[in-house]
Amino acid sequence: MADPSSYRPGPGEIPDSPGVYRFRDEHRRVIYVGKAKSLRQRLANYFQDLAGLHPRTRTMVTTAASVEWTVVSTEVEALQLEYSWIKEYDPRFNVKYRDDKSYPYLAVTMNEEYPRVQVMRGHKKKGVRYFGPYTHAWAIRDTVDLLLRVFPVRTCSAGVFRNAARTGRPCLLGYIGKCSAPCVDRVSAEEHRDLAEEFCDFMAGRTGTYIRRLEKRMAQAAEEMEYERAARLRDDIGALKKAMEKSAVVLADATDADLIAVAEDELEAAVQIFHVRGGRVRGQRGWVTDKVEEIDTGALVEHALQQLYGEETGDAVPREVLVPALPDPLEPVQQWLAGRRGSGVSLRVPQRGDKKALMETVQRNAQQALVLHKTKRASDLTTRSRALEEIAEALGLDSAPLRIECYDISHFQGDDVVASMVVFEDGLARKSEYRRFQIKGFAGQDDVRSMHEVVTRRFRRYLAEKERTGEWTEDEEPRDDDGRPRRFAYPPQLVVVDGGQPQVAAARRALDELGIDDIAVCGLAKRLEEVWLPGEDDPVVLPRTSEGLYLLQRVRDEAHRFAITYQRAKRAKRIRSSPLDDVPGLGGTRKQALIKHFGSVKKLRSATIDQICEVPGIGRKTAETVAAALAQAVPAAPAVNTATGEIMEDVEDGTPGTTTGSRGEPVPAGAPEERRGQER
Repeated sequence: MADPSSYRPGPGEIPDSPGVYRFRDEHRRVIYVGKAKSLRQRLANYFQDLAGLHPRTRTMVTTAASVEWTVVSTEVEALQLEYSWIKEYDPRFNVKYRDDKSYPYLAVTMNEEYPRVQVMRGHKKKGVRYFGPYTHAWAIRDTVDLLLRVFPVRTCSAGVFRNAARTGRPCLLGYIGKCSAPCVDRVSAEEHRDLAEEFCDFMAGRTGTYIRRLEKRMAQAAEEMEYERAARLRDDIGALKKAMEKSAVVLADATDADLIAVAEDELEAAVQIFHVRGGRVRGQRGWVTDKVEEIDTGALVEHALQQLYGEETGDAVPREVLVPALPDPLEPVQQWLAGRRGSGVSLRVPQRGDKKALMETVQRNAQQALVLHKTKRASDLTTRSRALEEIAEALGLDSAPLRIECYDISHFQGDDVVASMVVFEDGLARKSEYRRFQIKGFAGQDDVRSMHEVVTRRFRRYLAEKERTGEWTEDEEPRDDDGRPRRFAYPPQLVVVDGGQPQVAAARRALDELGIDDIAVCGLAKRLEEVWLPGEDDPVVLPRTSEGLYLLQRVRDEAHRFAITYQRAKRAKRIRSSPLDDVPGLGGTRKQALIKHFGSVKKLRSATIDQICEVPGIGRKTAETVAAALAQAVPAAPAVNTATGEIMEDVEDGTPGTTTGSRGEPVPAGAPEERRGQER
């Protein structure tokens, strides 16, 4: 625990101007980012008597070991820089809202020649129109199914589209009238894009004009006694109205607005957002966060706005944002929102009428979300804390192991030997810290030597990072100032290996050789789920109902999953390799052209240089290089069905073919791994 006076800036060093500041810990990690209208006044608040600070602020300043700042010209620039740094450094003491789920959106890929309607999650892509978010993916599919009757836009994947174009036959939706079938040229690309634009207009809330147009066309068809066309238009209108009923009208004036409500207590806060477009609720989402800094409702709203609109531009930022409390100061936030949208944005608290009533509904949702989250998390926190305490007690540790690293070795009959490292912090997986290794020190299968090599490499990197950042001596200045998370930079309190006494001894020996004696080591053997400690003849046996054993099993199983996934990918890449991969200057496109022209590598090997030159894009120099490379490569032995003696079809070109199983039966290349042999 650091004394804030040890790194307090001297008098007159801090400028009296807008800026953004960063607190760093002893490992140079950024732990807090803040902005201020006056850096001097704001930072002075952190260096007063510790007894007068809020408990969370006191924890932050005593965890920090240094503070630095960047001066900007305006408060809007400070807001932008603060958001960028929070995204980049992920500081532990900042409010960070995280979605309680990955919300699905209805997306229209207007960046393609033939736009496609589909469900999308995750990061938004340029050139794609998004509508939502929706609570459930099935809600999107129900809406799309109704609208495809009126707007028969393509919904198929690229592979299905290409296959239909190749065969000249549309998919089922094309036959039943729910796709205009541009794949077989029933409509042109321009006509299909017009359909997609109409679909987007309807989803954006411009519904009344289109329905009135259909009603007029229906009446005209009836007057002309074209009753079948009139009936079809009537059904189209019914489908559109049914789709509109799924989102009830909440604001009569066709308002485009986002309503944000916050429910909070001393420790946590929940945020709920309703997206209203055309007066209808088009989407809803929610976040929950720990209040790790002293913060009021207005500041929570400001952080929510950063999270919500930090990556958005244009119409994704509505004209009006309704909130329970205004940020202080208000003007920089409004200017920042206007810059994201490209026009003015009204940020205000609703006082009366329909908007205030709707805000009360959003507020009730936020309160319910907070209650539900606290009910779930209370159980989770209690269980994780008990598991860590049980592990510390069983292994004789001084404190609970807040960071656990687990290592596992995987191979396939001695080939493609790899290892994994997974990290659990506070009992939860931290996947951004996962690492994987290829065994380089020797060839063949030896789990003990492999474990020694992996642990040695991992902690040698840790010592190198420690030396590079100046943590060896107090007099040496740190040389890494970017604050970005560094690989292998932070040590665990506990190393878990998948295995028994030999693997544990190898890991302990690797740490001892590096002079590291403050990290505990244990192993978890699969057979009886026994916990082994270095130098002990008997294992530690945890009760089967122990939360500590359950956590160790989860860590071990996650390491095994991560290792075997990497090993399978590595083996698959090797199996798919081709002699053409080693030809210098030959890319994937020309390699495919060669295989397509000759049919296989075997036929290509027997071709002359002049014949190779006939392939489009292949010059004489490249043809000579290909011929020379194939002449030096050793042809693969033909595959033989051991049950029948039949020589299988040549698969030397690296495309998926057929191998034989352990009993001699043919096994497709995509068959489950268990049929191919024994892997670990």
